[in-house]
Amino acid sequence: MAWLKGAPKDTIPIGKVPRKQKSSRFYAKENVELERLPSLKETLPAKRTELFIKKLAQCQVIFDFNDPDSNLKGKEIKRQALQDMLEFVATTKGAITDVIYPEVVKMVSVNLFRTIPPPAVDKEEGYDPEEDEPILEASWPHLQLVYEFFLRFVESPDFNVHIAKRYIDQRFILQLLELFDSEDPRERDFLKTTLHRLYGKFLGLRAFIRKSINNLFFQFIYETERFNGIAELLEILGSIINGFALPLKEEHKTFLRRVLMPLHKPPSLVMYHAQLTYCVVQFLEKDPSLTKEVVDNLLRYWPKINSAKEVMFISTIEEILDICDNNEFQKIKIPVFQKIAQCVASTHFQIAERALFLWNNDYVLSLIHENVKDILPIMFDPLYTYSQEHWNRNIHSMVYTALKSFMDMDPELFDQCTYNYKQKNNGDNKNNTNNAEERQKRVWEKLKLEVANNGNNNNNNNHSNHSNNSNSNNDISSN
Repeated sequence: MAWLKGAPKDTIPIGKVPRKQKSSRFYAKENVELERLPSLKETLPAKRTELFIKKLAQCQVIFDFNDPDSNLKGKEIKRQALQDMLEFVATTKGAITDVIYPEVVKMVSVNLFRTIPPPAVDKEEGYDPEEDEPILEASWPHLQLVYEFFLRFVESPDFNVHIAKRYIDQRFILQLLELFDSEDPRERDFLKTTLHRLYGKFLGLRAFIRKSINNLFFQFIYETERFNGIAELLEILGSIINGFALPLKEEHKTFLRRVLMPLHKPPSLVMYHAQLTYCVVQFLEKDPSLTKEVVDNLLRYWPKINSAKEVMFISTIEEILDICDNNEFQKIKIPVFQKIAQCVASTHFQIAERALFLWNNDYVLSLIHENVKDILPIMFDPLYTYSQEHWNRNIHSMVYTALKSFMDMDPELFDQCTYNYKQKNNGDNKNNTNNAEERQKRVWEKLKLEVANNGNNNNNNNHSNHSNNSNSNNDISSN
C-alpha cells in the first residue's frame, strides 16, 4: 500500500448528512494573492478591454467559504472585480467586444459549474416548503455576482448571438440544467431567469433545451423522484407553452401526455403543484379538445392513500373546470362528479372540505346548474348522508349549502332523489332486520341442537356407567 502515501485525504463526510449544508465542492485555490486592479470606468477606453480580461482572469480564482475567516483580502478583491464588471456592462455602451466572449464563458463556467452535494433534508419525510428553512449556499456572496454579471452580459444591447453561440453550446446548457438541483432557492431563481434568457436569444438551442428538460423530468419521474428545481423548470415551460403557435404541434401534445401528466405521480408533488397546474391549464386554453384526455389521466393517477395529494388533485380539477366550456364539460361531467362524490364522502375532513369548496365557485356552480339532472343523482347520496352523520361542524354547514343550491336548481328532482334515498335506505334497513332475525334463528337452532346432543351423550354415559356398576356387583356376589 505504499502507493497510498501522499495521496489526498477524502474530505467528504461519511455517515449522517449534516442538517446545515456547507459550500458546494469547489476546488479552492489556496495561497493565491490577488492584485487590486483599477476601476474600468476610470481607465482609458483603449485599455478597458485588456483590463476587463484581467479582471475576468482574477475572478476565475475560487475561494473556500467553509472557513469564513480564510483569505478575506482575496475574497474582497474578487467581489469588487465582479461588481465593477457588472456595473461596466450594465451602463457602458460598447463594453462587450469580440475577444471577451470566451473569457466570460470560461469565468462563468469555473464559478458556477460544480458538484451539487446530496440533499441534506429528505423532501418526502416531514418536509414542509412553507415551514422549513431552505439550506443556503455558503459561497453565495460570489455566486450571486457571477449570475448577475452573466445576466447583464446576455441582456446587453451589445450582445452578439452569432459570436456567443461558439461558446454557449449544448454542453453549457446541460451543465446549467444540472445546477437546478441546488438546494438554495436564490440560485434556482437566477438559473430560471438565465435559462429563460438563453432560450429567447438562441433560437438554435430551443429544441435542445426542451428535449433536455424532458429528459430530466423522465429521470425524476421514473428513477430518482428527487430534484430540487422541478418548479423552476416548469415556470420556464409555462412561459414557453404560452408562446406556442396554434394549432398545437403533435410534439407539444406528446409533451403534455408523456411528461406533464406523469409528473402528477411522484410523492413530492407539493413542491411544484402550482407550476404544473399552470402548464396544464395553458395547454387546455390553447386546445380545449384536450380536456377529456387530461381529466382521464388525472383520474387514473388519483391518489388513494395520500390525503394531501388528493386535496391538490381536487384543486387541479377546479382549475380545469374554471376554463371548461359547456361542450367539453359534457364529456367529463359524469366521471368528474363521481370522483367529487367520493371525495365528499371521505372521512378525511380536508378532502371533503376541499371538494365542497367547488360550490363556492360561481362558474363551476353555473356548470352544475346547467347539468343538474345528471349531477344531482350522483351527488345526492353522499351529501344527504353527511348532512346527518358527519362529525365535522364545518362540513355540516357546507353540505347544507350544497343541498340548498341543488334544491333551488330543481325542486322536483331534489324531491325525487330524496324519495329514492329514503326508499332505498328503508329497504336496506328491512333487509338488515330480516337478515338479523334469520341469523338469530340459526344461532338458536344451533344452540338447541348442541344442547340436545349433549343430553343424549349424558344419557348414554349414565347408561354405560349403570351397566358397569351392575357387572361389578355381580362379580362381588360371586366372589
